[in-house]
Amino acid sequence: MNILADEKNVESLFSIDDIRKDFPELSRYVHNRPLCYLDNAASTLKPQTVIDVIADFYTSGYSNIHRGVYLTSQQATERYENVRSIIAEYIGAQHTSEIVFTRGATEAINLVAHSWGEYAIKEGDEILITTMEHHANIVPWQVLCEKKNAQLRIIPINDSGEIILEEFEKLLSEKTKLVSCVYASNSLGTINPIQSIIQMAKNVGATVLIDGAQAIQHIPVNMQELNCDFFVFSGHKLYAPSGTGVLYGKKALLQAMPPYQTGGDMIRRVTFEKTTYADIPARFEAGTPNIEGIIGLGEAVRYVQKCGLAAIAEREALLLEYGTHRLMEIPDVRIWGTAKEKVAVISFTLGAIHPHDIGSLLDREGIAVRAGHHCTQPLWQRFAINSTTRASFAFYNTEQEIDTLVDGLKNVVSLFG
Repeated sequence: MNILADEKNVESLFSIDDIRKDFPELSRYVHNRPLCYLDNAASTLKPQTVIDVIADFYTSGYSNIHRGVYLTSQQATERYENVRSIIAEYIGAQHTSEIVFTRGATEAINLVAHSWGEYAIKEGDEILITTMEHHANIVPWQVLCEKKNAQLRIIPINDSGEIILEEFEKLLSEKTKLVSCVYASNSLGTINPIQSIIQMAKNVGATVLIDGAQAIQHIPVNMQELNCDFFVFSGHKLYAPSGTGVLYGKKALLQAMPPYQTGGDMIRRVTFEKTTYADIPARFEAGTPNIEGIIGLGEAVRYVQKCGLAAIAEREALLLEYGTHRLMEIPDVRIWGTAKEKVAVISFTLGAIHPHDIGSLLDREGIAVRAGHHCTQPLWQRFAINSTTRASFAFYNTEQEIDTLVDGLKNVVSLFG
């Protein structure tokens, strides 16, 4: 977010040096250079405390959950289910049963599309998404619309990468059954006016899904205040293990939804004649889950709470401001996404140099950035480009790492003449 803050005040809330010591990956060397990790929008690194709880579970507490009457299974179940309470509190859910564990935001969106969408979307209905959506929030709705003979409509954005609310309002009608919108763009960094979007959608009776994958680690969220119907996020962008995620859904909606997958642990009773399903959220968690990953997710949330989300956001705002200023010093750099409200993501092009060449050359200097379309191909079509280089910051990054990036880019320019 573009929050101007006094650097000394931010530094006093936590020590950057101490924070960096919490992340063992930051002490690595790549190509004989210190790792400069600037790909946090793809995945954040993991603090030692998250690694430790996973190791502890495997070495002194592993058992499958829910089905065992023996002590270690009961203890594992308690640890797993306690995370549901942690997440519910973290996002302001009213009931722990509104928290469904998934493999990530992608699976959570697919769950809603296949379960809720199967009975809620009819022929002639309309689903609205924005131009800046990740493929994971485009393709499931395309498939559903094709199946149901419904229409997918696109909310346009301006040249700064901001939703045009007036055009959004024109698209809304009694046909609008779902508005599915990203909270913060993984490519542009844009923070969307989510509360306004939700209220406008509710005014026509539409259901609302918010993709919070790029917001949950930067912005405080409260489901009671937002009043969205579904909210999804991935653990691996929240300093938690890969293969973890959350679907929040309002209790009444989840209770009305059929299972997305079937198998063990999501049933009440099975006979060859008929199967009845478990209550929520178990109904949507078929099979043995990623137990250690979910336990790690809970620890990651605790870690973020200990550091303070407000302090994290302020630190990242400083990095965004500094990074934007430094990158603009380089001739031929163009930053794509200049919204007034942003998370710490900078996508840019550098003259005619291909982003893949930039990424490969920066890697030789130990600098990790993302190069490509970032799973937002329709967005870049809107801007008539194919790909960008993306630097994305977390609160453990430093101004010195941004300087390293800028020096690396100057070397790229020199190499290409």
